[in-house]
Amino acid sequence: QVQLVESGGGLAQPGDSLTLSCVASRNTNSAYSVGWYRQAPGKQRELVARIIRGGDTDYVDSVKGRFTISRDNAKNAVYLQMNSLKPEDTAVYYCRFQREWFERAYWGQGTQVTVTS
Repeated sequence: QVQLVESGGGLAQPGDSLTLSCVASRNTNSAYSVGWYRQAPGKQRELVARIIRGGDTDYVDSVKGRFTISRDNAKNAVYLQMNSLKPEDTAVYYCRFQREWFERAYWGQGTQVTVTS
């Protein structure tokens, strides 16, 4: 079992920045994949950003250049720095942890991000 605790969501205005944090109960450095997904009302959950074992990163096109994913292995933490927020970034953001590609993924409880003027 892996527990994931997210924090950092909230209300923001367009152009603002927020940082999401996710602390895992397992070592994130050795994980196959750690990342952030989001789900907006009426839409499917989508990948926002992830770090693959070895350090490669993936971003959904809509956040490239605005969001940055990083991790602190000493704290078993993964962060999502979100800059230049847009209303379309409004969603529940979920942390996801997968120890190996062939194992199940674990999800956090989600944190709401609302961007509105």
